[in-house]
Amino acid sequence: MSGHSKWANIKHRKGAQDKRRGKIFTRIIKEITVAVKDSGADPDTNPKLRMAIQNGKGENMPKDNIERAIKKASGADAANYQEMSFEGYAPSGIGVFVECSTDNTNRTVAAIRMIFSKYGGNLGTNGSLDFAFTRKGVFTIDKENLTDWDLEELEMELIDAGLDEIEVEDDIAYIYSNFTDFGTMHKKLDELNIEIKTAAPQRIPNSTETIEVSKAKSVLHLIEKFEENEDVSHVYHNLELTDELIASLED
Repeated sequence: MSGHSKWANIKHRKGAQDKRRGKIFTRIIKEITVAVKDSGADPDTNPKLRMAIQNGKGENMPKDNIERAIKKASGADAANYQEMSFEGYAPSGIGVFVECSTDNTNRTVAAIRMIFSKYGGNLGTNGSLDFAFTRKGVFTIDKENLTDWDLEELEMELIDAGLDEIEVEDDIAYIYSNFTDFGTMHKKLDELNIEIKTAAPQRIPNSTETIEVSKAKSVLHLIEKFEENEDVSHVYHNLELTDELIASLED
């Protein structure tokens, strides 16, 4: 799983933080909007909204921004977002899965096609990467919130809730669950009074591909172009983030 968390760390270190934060806030506002439209504006009775609010807090989104997003989503003129996904290949045959949330599907399809084509990739058909990724629940927790826990004891507590793996890198603990157990794991962590930083279903590569650094940089350039697009929510890939590649990005 290390490639997954390494990618998060790379984005944190090398990205323009204000720009990245704005993109994250936009994504969370969309999550709030979809949740409110689906099941109402009360987080006590809307688990999806509760999770979106929690993710906003985990990303240090101001409380006023969250409240405004809920209020706007409750109005008659709130945007209607549709979730879409695209599968394809980056240069060197690296698999890329792009998830979007959009209020204009024609715009989004055109933009995704353009990015694949312009930066050396190829757009595939839906289902073409089913073999390459597995959906899992991913929970991030500040390591300081686990100081009362021995990791082996925590694993025993969580195994019946669908635990797949616990991984600790730097100051963050990543808890992975089976996709079908996402809600059960979320509830279990709440019961244990473990504060969750962010929680979401994500696509984890079943295996990763190692390519030379110069080619890997072309792949990451394509991925970054997707992530810059306002309609894109998440981008997943199966590129192995080697220590050599990470070092080259920090130069």
